Amino acid sequence: MNLSLLVTGARGQLGWDVAAAAARVGITRIHALGSAELDITDPAAVSSAISLAGRGGRLVVVNTAAYTAVDTAEGEGAPRAHAVNAQGPANLALACAAHQAHLVHISTDYVFAGDGTGPNQVNDRTAPRTVYGRTKLTGERAVLGSGASAHVVRTGWLYGAHGANFVRTMARMACGDDPVRVVDDQHGNPTWTADLADGLIALALAVDRVPAGVLHCVNGGTTTWFGLAKAVFTEVGADPGRVRPCRTAEFPRPAPRPANSTLDIASWTIAALPELRPWRAALHAAVAAGAHAS
Repeated sequence: MNLSLLVTGARGQLGWDVAAAAARVGITRIHALGSAELDITDPAAVSSAISLAGRGGRLVVVNTAAYTAVDTAEGEGAPRAHAVNAQGPANLALACAAHQAHLVHISTDYVFAGDGTGPNQVNDRTAPRTVYGRTKLTGERAVLGSGASAHVVRTGWLYGAHGANFVRTMARMACGDDPVRVVDDQHGNPTWTADLADGLIALALAVDRVPAGVLHCVNGGTTTWFGLAKAVFTEVGADPGRVRPCRTAEFPRPAPRPANSTLDIASWTIAALPELRPWRAALHAAVAAGAHAS
């Protein structure tokens, strides 16, 4: 197929899976660059990388690079969060516009306040309550206002085989004997990065027919962190009764977590893109594939 793919942040848990998903569908021109190979905060480096990757075919850039240390971003990490989450996407978008490439930029449920009662829809009011969320929203706006051909894909509650995440933490804690307390008043859509990566590649192959703008993509269904933890314990053969519910207020953090992180995927289905499987089935497949192992 006459498509070149550039994956930024390719050493992160989602970036790894996007590159692998591209190879599975037969894309042969894959440029998977980690932050050591491409610093998206460097405009000249970004322009050069996009120019080189776009030679010989239609180029789609999938930006999975992000600063995700949400608590650290509330203090000493704020400048770095802004550089990676806000300025980096702006650099990518301007370079994509200059080189006629398409940008698929990954964003987050944290752009919402998280105080609604139903799933957050693409056109709902954004009101981030954290530095991380504000920098991600600034990045979204930079992409959408750049004049580049682009999609912003919001997702949330990611876990994968590469890097630290909640599922791997719970699987490790399941090996012990002590009770584990997990918050039961935050709701979201647990999403396996391998499934999300398949969806993003489907979008990359369809960018010329899917109207540019914001999309939501997550595994189907919702639960709480408590519900997800119990499911992980069950999958790895541990006693789910060891997982005990608690309230967010019992574990204050520098960055407030959204109570409602659920995302409405109507935008994704209207675009005739393949829906991701239910989260519980995805977790079962992920554990069977060893994605929970440290």
